[in-house]
Amino acid sequence: MSLQFLGASGTVTGSRYLVEAGTSRMLVDCGLFQGYKQLRLRNWAPFPVPPESLHAVLLTHAHLDHSGYLPRLCHEGFSGRVHATEASCDLCRILLPDSARLLEDEASYANRHGFSKHAPALPLYSEADAARCLEHFSCVDWDTALDLAPGLQATFRPAGHILGASSIALNHAGKTLVFSGDIGRQRDILMKPPARHDHADYLVIESTYGNRLHAPDDDGEALGRIIRETAARGGVVVIPAFAVGRVQALLYQIHLLKERAAIPPSLPVYLNSPMAIDVTELYRRHRRLHRLTPEQCKAMCHVAKNVNSVEESIALNRPGMPKVIIAGSGMATGGRVLHHLKAFAPDPRSTILFAGFQAGGTRGAAMLGGATEIKIHGELVRVRAKVACLDNYSAHADQEEILEWLGGFREPPRTTFITHGEPEAADVLRKRIEDKLGWRCHVPEQLERVMLG
Repeated sequence: MSLQFLGASGTVTGSRYLVEAGTSRMLVDCGLFQGYKQLRLRNWAPFPVPPESLHAVLLTHAHLDHSGYLPRLCHEGFSGRVHATEASCDLCRILLPDSARLLEDEASYANRHGFSKHAPALPLYSEADAARCLEHFSCVDWDTALDLAPGLQATFRPAGHILGASSIALNHAGKTLVFSGDIGRQRDILMKPPARHDHADYLVIESTYGNRLHAPDDDGEALGRIIRETAARGGVVVIPAFAVGRVQALLYQIHLLKERAAIPPSLPVYLNSPMAIDVTELYRRHRRLHRLTPEQCKAMCHVAKNVNSVEESIALNRPGMPKVIIAGSGMATGGRVLHHLKAFAPDPRSTILFAGFQAGGTRGAAMLGGATEIKIHGELVRVRAKVACLDNYSAHADQEEILEWLGGFREPPRTTFITHGEPEAADVLRKRIEDKLGWRCHVPEQLERVMLG
């Protein structure tokens, strides 16, 4: 069995792992590169192996940095099956067409306004590509061996993080290779804790928060304080948020804050993400995967006014009363939140509030780094609003929670490969695992290939 790192090496995006076992060739995850331009350009590069040579894709979860390249892969010739849990399949039916629409809209906007260097600007893939890709999906059951080929099996275990998220164990010729996927938190406000594995000959572990600890749970006090102070100034709180997981955690926390009058109960809250609206409804369907009761689910779904039309979205940018606007995307890389940033980032009364990790090269990382201007739709926008970040709404395990998850293994893997993190985060986690657990660790390079004996 061999393993090649086609993404998520030296970066937190573009999760793609090529596994070759016997005569089978498959991917674990097929994500988009995001952030720095040199990373985004990898999405346009020829795929390292012919897509038609792949027999299957195993999907740890539906976030676009793990699933978002699938429509392009299918467009380029992949015709195998995409295996994912039921909730991940449901989420991809929402996320992938939405991603395609955004890509098409951005290309169209660039062509209309002439700020693209390409003539014409083209989307990475189309909504039709996304629809065809979804025909390849097959739902798998938790904790049940899936036969991929003679002598090759895969088992999906709950990873917390978001609905449907999994860690995956591949078994071939007496060897077990485990992919952690994105590990959820032990005491997440929404999701149940991640299940553990007790054995792996080889392990691929994420390191998004490998060099950090989350702030202690403050019962929403920091969020409430930011909202109260911004409203008192007459400003608007704009929260760029991932449509899956982060939006729902924020909505539920805002419900709790209003319930105890920690923020004004009458303060308007708007959810300006049709995709997030659809995702939130999935929490009703997949109740066994999270902590909320039916009553709590209902409260989460009704705390904000859903914004569906473009006209309603534009109206939110008009000056008026204080309010909270939650919109995608979480790192301000696209979507409706960009129009809200153009409207409110120049306003010193307002607050741009990020809720989780911001990858290098994104607008979110730039603003948190103190940028006084950001480029949106080809024009520079001044940043005079307050900029803040709340890390405790992240759905990723931090360093100690990762170590706690690793404690489930009865004996050390032969090698633990540390991926899906910025270079410092990956290296700090490597050293922490080596020092505390005594395991052999390796931080792979992009396109590095290893034989698993």
